[in-house]
Amino acid sequence: MSRKEELKTRVLSLPREPGVYLMKNKDGDVIYVGKAKALKNRVTSYFQNDSRLNPKTRRLVSLIDDFEIIVTESEFEALVLENAMIKKYKPKYNILLKDDKGYPYIKVTCSKPYPGFQIVARPAADADRYFGPYPGRIAARRAIDTICEALRLKTCSRVFPRDIGKERPCLNHHLGRCVAPCTGEVPAEEYAALVGEAMHLLEGNYKGLRREIEQKMQDAAEALQFERAAILRDRLRAVDAIGQRQKVVAGAFADLDVLAYHQGQTRGCVVVLHYLNGALQDKEYTLLDEAAEADGEILSAFLKQYYAMRLAVPRTVLLSEPIEESEAVAAYLSDIAGRKVELAIPQRGKRRELINLARKNAAEEILRIETAHERRVKSLELLQSMTGLENLPVLLESYDISNLAGTNTVGSMVVFENGKPLKSRYRKFKIECAAQGQDDYASMAEMLTRRLTHWKDGDEKFCPLPDAFLIDGGLGHVRTAQKVLDGFGVTTPCFGMVKDDHHRTRGLVAPDGREFGISTVPAVFALIGRIQEETHRFAITYNRTLSGKKLRGSSLDRIDGVGAKRRAELLRHFGSIENIKAAQINELARIVPAGVAEKVYAFYHSEK
Repeated sequence: MSRKEELKTRVLSLPREPGVYLMKNKDGDVIYVGKAKALKNRVTSYFQNDSRLNPKTRRLVSLIDDFEIIVTESEFEALVLENAMIKKYKPKYNILLKDDKGYPYIKVTCSKPYPGFQIVARPAADADRYFGPYPGRIAARRAIDTICEALRLKTCSRVFPRDIGKERPCLNHHLGRCVAPCTGEVPAEEYAALVGEAMHLLEGNYKGLRREIEQKMQDAAEALQFERAAILRDRLRAVDAIGQRQKVVAGAFADLDVLAYHQGQTRGCVVVLHYLNGALQDKEYTLLDEAAEADGEILSAFLKQYYAMRLAVPRTVLLSEPIEESEAVAAYLSDIAGRKVELAIPQRGKRRELINLARKNAAEEILRIETAHERRVKSLELLQSMTGLENLPVLLESYDISNLAGTNTVGSMVVFENGKPLKSRYRKFKIECAAQGQDDYASMAEMLTRRLTHWKDGDEKFCPLPDAFLIDGGLGHVRTAQKVLDGFGVTTPCFGMVKDDHHRTRGLVAPDGREFGISTVPAVFALIGRIQEETHRFAITYNRTLSGKKLRGSSLDRIDGVGAKRRAELLRHFGSIENIKAAQINELARIVPAGVAEKVYAFYHSEK
């Protein structure tokens, strides 16, 4: 009896009770965790006719060598246990959200005489107030800064009343940015009232706070307290400014979330739209690799993990797809929220329009990602077609030589895989032959010789060879590289990246002199330009590191009119002092003023 037949026999004896099942591979690793209202029915479905399974589930089933179950008292208990098992085992075929993203809260220390603001990971059971969660610490800090600026609250680390009168008020007070409780002229009650207004904003109650301040301003004016009325007027304007960007301070504090899932060609995307008082406040999206679940199951798995990490659930969650265990999930979310949470799959009306909007956003994110991937693949296909390469150039290696004022000559090796930088395989070389004099050809030969020697010796850091070598330079450089390749018996194609008179890549040149123009093929032009720029950047960065300080000691420093900025611009554009020396006045004038260009030209040509 085959292993698959044994498993089919085992599932027949499973109980029709709620619980959790763990699928394992031949190594005993848990590759999938699921929950079921009736374990026998659910687990049996994995071992039915393969033709009835979707492709993702079929891949999972092909790897199952064993399984175990945990029976629970209820479907709700099974759901909680499922989440715990997913966190514990991190199975390959489950939806796995990153649990290190973090959704921080803003803590208002109401228990202190002069309340302040802090960013914390989780609310605590104390007398302070907590607002959030926010998408990240940057968003929470931005909310605090916005409110403090508008209401002129303190941003320093002084503690009051302990530090009142100990030091002079800081610059913020003199600039009118702080009411300065440090002076002792702001009673604790008055400062606490300002913080109370801040909490109105954190709750999203902008309109209520506006009405309150406006009424106080009118009362002060009627009482002829014009100075106080002016202060309230300025505060009202500041609150109005916050009202125009309310989501900055209360964007994550929603009463309605809309979740939609869209499956693209290579991955899926879940979008969450957060609504507050009927207004869209924020959007989050998560890209998901293929998992062994149907669309509804993916959405169910996502929302359970998402809200378990976020620890904040709105009163209503709208879903684009129905989920089997909706009652258990609703109970689970209600348990997190500490109140009833409604789950709904709207079919018509305004709520359905919100679902369609979320689904459209998910589709747009997938389109954006997949289009970028397809664009890279297309550029590689065009490059292959133009140059006659036998294989798609998935792996490309690019080389450049760099020096400053003829010293610290270095070489850079940059690797692109599928049209994207593969930085783990970047390599840099300190050129040894350069000590005998500047020679780009000899330097290039040395670098490639060292690279191929590592490969020949079986160094994994230099394996495998690329689908094509790209050399920064013209026919002379690529012929030098070809000689090195021939010496090692390497038949990988090699091309030089030729620049035009404006130092921009105009084409590729083969060792036999054939040149392939790329300026009329935007996709290839952009790819080669990006590779060449990255190779040059990597070489320059290493060169400057060896130099100790970026550009000091340059002969350009002795030219009148060339300061640090112009020196950097010249070297960035021409790449080396030798190239600057070889440049004509009209070429130099494209980078620096004409008068300075004449001085640079005269300086180097008078030295000869």
